[in-house]
Amino acid sequence: MTRKVHPKLTAVESPESHIFPGDDHRRPPASASITLTVWRKSLLFNCSGFTVFDEKGNLVFRVDKYAKSGSNSDIVLMDATGEPLLTIRRKVREIAIWICETQARFEKLGISRSDHFSVPQKLSIVEHWQIYEGEASANPRLSVRKHVSFFRSKALAHVTPCSAFPADCGGAAGYEVEGSYAQRRCAIYDDSRRAMAEIRRKEAVSGVAFGHDVFRLVVQPGIHAAVAMAVVILLEEMFRSRRSLIKP
Repeated sequence: MTRKVHPKLTAVESPESHIFPGDDHRRPPASASITLTVWRKSLLFNCSGFTVFDEKGNLVFRVDKYAKSGSNSDIVLMDATGEPLLTIRRKVREIAIWICETQARFEKLGISRSDHFSVPQKLSIVEHWQIYEGEASANPRLSVRKHVSFFRSKALAHVTPCSAFPADCGGAAGYEVEGSYAQRRCAIYDDSRRAMAEIRRKEAVSGVAFGHDVFRLVVQPGIHAAVAMAVVILLEEMFRSRRSLIKP
């Protein structure tokens, strides 16, 4: 199956040592878009995770999570040599009471401001993760929340810079993820509504269809491929069809 996903398996080192150079998570690591092949499978025995190849079939990223990992609740995104690039940690789940989102939406429903609190309230569990550089245990770089709404929405998740790095937050509104992860059709948009990365289905090869376990990740200049892959990992956590890699 490995050779059907990609014809060769060669490890290459990550081209950059810093994913957030100059405290700017938006700085592009390349001048052109890149297309990665993502396989929802670890190459290690008795592990779950991801294996990611570039367009030449070289191994670029990997996630290996042992089935019996104890209380460890981290997911580590590594480069091809096993060097940790990013660590994902789940925050304590938050409970939110959603009464309304915007005045405009309620006006469309014919509800006045004075009637806001007569609208039935809705309790929601807000899932929240933080992304750290390398294996750091302090100063998270990005915060990711699953989208929760009283209304129907295309949004899946929201990615924002963490306040621990004020310089990184100046003027940076982060990203919004929209679409359908279940169908492998979604995109990561910046605050200017530019698609910085897209998840797409992988085309069949020699009549062999890959289903949802193998798909494309197209990354544009302006976002590091490792950050885009971290978002993919979290979409799997949010909308997974299999057991979570992070113990709650």
